[in-house]
Amino acid sequence: MNLNSLSELTEEEKYQHFMERIERDEKIEAGDWMPDDYRKALIKLISSHGVSEIMGALPEKEWVPKAPTINRKLSIMAKVQDEMGHGQLLLRVAEDLLKPFGKTREDLLQDLFSKKLKFHNVFHMPSPTWADAAIIAWLVDGAAILTQTMLLKTSYGPYARALKRICQEESFHAKHGESLVLALASGTPKQKQMLQESLNRWWEPLLMFFGPKSKKDIGHSSVDLNMKYKIRFKTNEELRQEFFTKYVPKIQLLGLTIPDETVHFDEEKQEWVYQEPDWNKFKQVVSGNGPRSDARINLRKESYMDNQWVREALTSSKKIESVIM
Repeated sequence: MNLNSLSELTEEEKYQHFMERIERDEKIEAGDWMPDDYRKALIKLISSHGVSEIMGALPEKEWVPKAPTINRKLSIMAKVQDEMGHGQLLLRVAEDLLKPFGKTREDLLQDLFSKKLKFHNVFHMPSPTWADAAIIAWLVDGAAILTQTMLLKTSYGPYARALKRICQEESFHAKHGESLVLALASGTPKQKQMLQESLNRWWEPLLMFFGPKSKKDIGHSSVDLNMKYKIRFKTNEELRQEFFTKYVPKIQLLGLTIPDETVHFDEEKQEWVYQEPDWNKFKQVVSGNGPRSDARINLRKESYMDNQWVREALTSSKKIESVIM
């Protein structure tokens, strides 16, 4: 169906046509007609993902000058650069979706600074030791890869294409994390203790990473909407169970202790049993009230303001170029 014939349809007929495309697993593009709730769901997901990539670089950025060797310094620096690039790429994808609402990337960043736009709970947490850089790169990035791999089949074409590049680079980040963890786990007793203490700190935030259970369990409606439109294909709990299956055996193989004595695989139910995290704490953290929320948001805001002159210069040069052309 071409755009001319689509413009002659009623809103209900457009919606029916849109859902037929979704059911056929067609990719929706930025210029295509889409229902407002689909557009809003994409904006919420992609903008949150984008700022999470940017804010997620900050806990590791703290360790760039303090990395123990020059090779470690170079590898973590490269990872930080990648994460910043992912964030900018995703904000560009979100920017196209914002246009019908009269909003821009500037609005997204102002929403971040005012705590209206939320980012992943894990990036509000402190990273006081080198082992935290290892756990972030191994387990936090591992959790992210599970989520992003699931989203590769998303119905929104620009997001799917951006994720293809991001997932490829994240696989290298995971190898970087494995290398750090293996070095500490096979190191001195003090290094292994540092790694265990870091795992203890990050365990609950890692459980929270995937979010609360879906609507069928506790009324998490946004997940169901995203699955209806094939933006995503798995529930939060399904992703959390995959995380357990992939990483619990690896954690134990390293001789580390999971800080939850209840964790085990229930053979009868064919699912992992674990102690539920404090979801009230989760809501508080993602609302911008975590241990490092203010410091990291302020750092990002200061950086943004310090580089205002660069954006103004680029804007001016584009205007001059358009006049010359």
